[in-house]
Amino acid sequence: MEPQFQKYTDGLMPAIIQDARTRQVLMLGFMNQAAWDKTRATGKVTFFSRSKQRLWTKGEQSGHYLNFLTGELDCDGDTLLIQAHPTGPVCHTGAATCWNMSNTSADFLEELEAIIESRKMADPDTSYVARMFGKGLNKIAQKVGEEAVELVIEAKDDHSDLFINEAADLLFHYLLLLNAKGFKLQTVTEKLRERHIPS
Repeated sequence: MEPQFQKYTDGLMPAIIQDARTRQVLMLGFMNQAAWDKTRATGKVTFFSRSKQRLWTKGEQSGHYLNFLTGELDCDGDTLLIQAHPTGPVCHTGAATCWNMSNTSADFLEELEAIIESRKMADPDTSYVARMFGKGLNKIAQKVGEEAVELVIEAKDDHSDLFINEAADLLFHYLLLLNAKGFKLQTVTEKLRERHIPS
């Protein structure tokens, strides 16, 4: 459904900007038809600035653009939710968001999956992830087995720090294996949720 800007005061509609990766709300701006059209045409989120009385592309001075992904209307059709990738701090104060909140994922494992994906093709001399992927699926699977055994061994003792470290190692290598097989952790959690729901 296309936004109907002409229905609102001065043709302006509030646009909430959300980081597509972390799901954090970054800022609120206003769009009119021209701003919406330019956003989709250029791939850079553009607003109508009420103070400047003109179109304003976020980042046009700072270089910290909001790369547009999607725009959806709410249930009443009077507010846009824009999914974007920020290229730097969003607030003019230098903060990550206009509410001075950090822009990190509520789910670090999702963030870690993105880091793993980004490092697969890195230089193996500087990236452990790239080295592991360079060794192939069998080596990654073997490493998961090794880490699982080490975790079991530590579970038999009372060294909490060692146990937690081994648990972290196992989880990290498990994420590597999922990636190597073309899956995300979300697929596994969906399967667990499916099993949990009573039939």
